[in-house]
Amino acid sequence: MPPLIAETYFGSRRFTFEVMSPLEIFNKMYDNDPFSTWLGTELVSIGEGVCTLRMTVRAEMLNGFGVAHGGVTFSLADSAFAFACNSRGRHAVSIHCTVEHTAAVFEDDVLTAEAREENLGKSISNYAITITRQDGTAVAFFRGVAFRKQQVWV
Repeated sequence: MPPLIAETYFGSRRFTFEVMSPLEIFNKMYDNDPFSTWLGTELVSIGEGVCTLRMTVRAEMLNGFGVAHGGVTFSLADSAFAFACNSRGRHAVSIHCTVEHTAAVFEDDVLTAEAREENLGKSISNYAITITRQDGTAVAFFRGVAFRKQQVWV
């Protein structure tokens, strides 16, 4: 994959420079992300505008009904969303997220979140994230909107 090139202007002067690869960005973000680490997320794949993460549900993630707290699937999806929307070389932050839970999740379930970019604009990007368990059943659908800052990953 060719390097990502960013450009910026200072006055009338144009500057171009190489930004970090999606994997380098993931590693930099993950190394400073204690929550994703606590969740036990592991990287399955990363690319421009996409990210797939996996994790196993633990006992301390269950609610009073003995099923995974909805925040667990939301958080897994939110992490995949964050890595996907930053993967193109510019800092990006979420400005709106929604989740629909479609099936119960239990202790020891292995969840996979697949984030994919649906729209990449100059300052706004949109993502769809599907969360499935080990048998392929979709357990949640997450949608995220990100604001793309001018700051680049270098």
